[in-house]
Amino acid sequence: MKINAKILAPLALAAAYGLGTVAPHAQTTPQKVGFVDVSKLLAAHPGDKEIQAIQKKADDELTALDKQVKAIDAKGANASAAEKQTREQLVTTIRSKADAYDKQLAPKIAVVEKAVDTAINTVAKSNGFSIVMDRDVAAKSGLVIYADPTSELTDAVSKAVK
Repeated sequence: MKINAKILAPLALAAAYGLGTVAPHAQTTPQKVGFVDVSKLLAAHPGDKEIQAIQKKADDELTALDKQVKAIDAKGANASAAEKQTREQLVTTIRSKADAYDKQLAPKIAVVEKAVDTAINTVAKSNGFSIVMDRDVAAKSGLVIYADPTSELTDAVSKAVK
């Protein structure tokens, strides 16, 4: 016996619809979602000033070295062998100094990030928020189009960070 596809298609569609309407749906409690401006919170931490000072020092020092490299690069094939060697030494120096600054900054940044995370967790839990998102990331990703102003936790967390 050969079954016709024209007969099976409507039956399959009806069966799929029927099973979908019979499946139980779990009732979940609404979750309170909050938003914070993470960059503002990081800047509010007392340790941020030291981090910014180190970053400025690193930028100033590395920018000066980078200008020297670019000056040699601008000469292209006309650069002498001594200039090419100097360029390689400059690049090595830039890399080693950048690594040294990264190693100097990493523990300081970790302390600030941990303090901000702890403050966010504390404020969120005390105010009944089950989810907290970075406002900028949520907005730029298109994940959130609108959020009620009462969901903003930045000021409360900022007070907890200081």
